[in-house]
Amino acid sequence: MVDVLILARIQFAFTISFHIMFPAFTIGLASWLAVLELLWLKTGRSVYNELYQQWVKIFAVSFAMGVVSGIVMSYEFGTNWSEFSRIAGNVIGPSMAYEVMTAFFLEASFLGVMLFGLKRVSPKMHFLSTLIVAIGTLISAFWILSVNSWMHTPQGYRIAEDGVLFPTNWLEIIFNPSFPYRLAHMVSATYLNVAFVVAGVASYYLIQKRHTEHAAVMLRMALLIMVTFGVAQPIIGDLHGLNTLEHQPAKIAAMEGIWESKKGADLILFGVPNERQEKTEYVISIPKLSSLILTHSTEGEVKGLKEWERQDRPPVVIVFYAFRVMVGIGLLMLLTGITGAFLLWRSKLETSSWFHKWCVLFAPSGFIAILAGWFVTETGRQPYIVYGLLRTSDMLSPVSRDGVLFSFLVIFLVYSTVFSTGIYYIFRLMVKGPQEATKEPVFGTHGVKTPPIITDI
Repeated sequence: MVDVLILARIQFAFTISFHIMFPAFTIGLASWLAVLELLWLKTGRSVYNELYQQWVKIFAVSFAMGVVSGIVMSYEFGTNWSEFSRIAGNVIGPSMAYEVMTAFFLEASFLGVMLFGLKRVSPKMHFLSTLIVAIGTLISAFWILSVNSWMHTPQGYRIAEDGVLFPTNWLEIIFNPSFPYRLAHMVSATYLNVAFVVAGVASYYLIQKRHTEHAAVMLRMALLIMVTFGVAQPIIGDLHGLNTLEHQPAKIAAMEGIWESKKGADLILFGVPNERQEKTEYVISIPKLSSLILTHSTEGEVKGLKEWERQDRPPVVIVFYAFRVMVGIGLLMLLTGITGAFLLWRSKLETSSWFHKWCVLFAPSGFIAILAGWFVTETGRQPYIVYGLLRTSDMLSPVSRDGVLFSFLVIFLVYSTVFSTGIYYIFRLMVKGPQEATKEPVFGTHGVKTPPIITDI
């Protein structure tokens, strides 16, 4: 029978996994919308306006579902993890409040103008609103990832006699050692995620031979993001990995499936971790490559999982396979971007049906990679909720197994019903495609059908 701790962890994992899909989409999408509107204002081409009006609806639905699913997690901190809230609340509470005050209020204030003000405000004001919403999503990512990173690399606190944590240096708490790498890694992932969704939708239009002008614009813009961040992400990931090796070496050992400490460790491409026998079976590996990647030396030492007691090791199987899913998709993303750039150079980007079919098939890859990355990050932190400081098992609320099971089932049913409807509507908007620009004046206060070409933004 599953105990209350496992149930509480599964419930939170389900909630946050569902929630993260929406910020992972809206962060990148908001920035893309800002670029679309800027291009529209600069060039006056209606194709950018029509794309903006299509995707801003998708953004609105995704943003709303992200907000609603995020609220549930706040309650779960109190219902299932009250000890964590009591002990660490002085440190994480203010940072989460800053996210609301600086990011959510900013987004909420200008989101209405962005969604409903196209005919009511000036071109500059509307673009400014879109830009502020995009900045707000990045500020939100800043604070949330700062809190999460502190849970992995805690500093800037003191422990009172009753075990409660109190902040001593807010700059150390906010800018903790792993935060810059996590922020860069996550934001880059959101941009790649949006690029592949946009490329998938554009390719779908090209396969059906409709909205071809819009599809060509979307595919070229998505390709630019693919190449830029497809190259940047492995570099950021390498820096993040080196930081993790310094602060969470047990997680690295689980990611690599290495049990014995070794100089010149092999990179295991595939294997079957056996936690009971403390070994990885059926290994396919590249000699010394793990040491080269992690230590930048073929003879560098990589610690194995046996350096830690069993109760201090993360769940190896989940971390091992999730890491390979994330990296595998990342490499395919890079390959897709390079292939698309080659097709663009050969003037075949809009006519290569096989590439379009691949983009449609690969459109959800960003979501899968982000979820896999979060499984690596959060599962790899176990058995700690704050690494090396607070064990997850000690932070559980005094709740019954039946109570947690009932709340989990309710959340599951509500999410399945409400959010499946929202996701269905998003798909409808994507399939329907952009509509022709309205014949009414776009900006009511200016009485013009197309925006002026502006040069002083």
